[in-house]
Amino acid sequence: MTDLVPFKRHRRLRSSEAMRQLVRETVLTVDDFIYPLFITEGDNVKNEVPSMPGVYQLSLDQLEKEIIVIDELGIKAVMLFGVPHEKDDVGTGAYIDDGIVQEATRVIKRAVPNMLVVADTCLCEYTEHGHCGVIHEKEVDNDASLKLLAKTAVSQAEAGADIIAPSNMMDGFVAVIREALDRAGFEQIPIMSYAVKYASSFYGPFRDAADSTPQFGDRKTYQMDPANRREALKEADTDVEEGADMVIVKPALSYLDIVREVKNRTNIPVVAYNVSGEYSMVKAAAINGWIDEESLVLEMFTSMKRAGADLILTYYAKEVAAWLQNK
Repeated sequence: MTDLVPFKRHRRLRSSEAMRQLVRETVLTVDDFIYPLFITEGDNVKNEVPSMPGVYQLSLDQLEKEIIVIDELGIKAVMLFGVPHEKDDVGTGAYIDDGIVQEATRVIKRAVPNMLVVADTCLCEYTEHGHCGVIHEKEVDNDASLKLLAKTAVSQAEAGADIIAPSNMMDGFVAVIREALDRAGFEQIPIMSYAVKYASSFYGPFRDAADSTPQFGDRKTYQMDPANRREALKEADTDVEEGADMVIVKPALSYLDIVREVKNRTNIPVVAYNVSGEYSMVKAAAINGWIDEESLVLEMFTSMKRAGADLILTYYAKEVAAWLQNK
């Protein structure tokens, strides 16, 4: 039209679904996802977490069937959280040879040897007080905790874990765990560090699933202040310097700016953890019919990848894998 001033026609590349797919910048695949599992003691246990519809605590005798389904969906990795019956002041269940995560790792490796097992390395699920380290005079003792976390990491590697994922946020945890793994002959086992882990209100449902609510105080002396950005970069830099092979940003949705900054800062894989509160809010809205669940969830994860995430830890992994297969 000659009577219009010149302008650019961006809509040309949006004219059809085929055209949109052709020029799409960010693509989700099943290879992007890691699925968290909660493993508990007992027999024939499959308890749905009340605040996380579709997520279950599983006993070891239910795990093989579950891991075969996960494998058939094309998911390559799972992260294990233990829910033991017995707890004590020093989290003994985290590092004993027959601990719940160690036994679960062996079950998975027998059933699906190629499934990557990521072991969450922390003490909170195993301590009576629910904190991520040893308590001394009502405070978490950083250096005493490191010794037990290193012991936990080695025990998990001995059981067959492919990746160690320390989530405790103690100062020096990557350096100490790296040294312990190397000394034990596990130089090839990578560390997926929870480098940037905020003291977030989005973790509420997880504490139901893992039975890990602190019995006093909170975790703000070791997890990060949600208001801080530069601190996240400092934490990520430190973990990379100490030997982390991958870094996690947790939570994801409200921290996409941090995902992007960490990605720009590092040359190692960045993992976004789509945490329990994020999952449960979307799931609740879907159950009530307020949203198009599949469309919204895929958009949500696309935003995480667009922000710079190489991998996504999410309780939605199985559903997303099925949706992607049908596309």
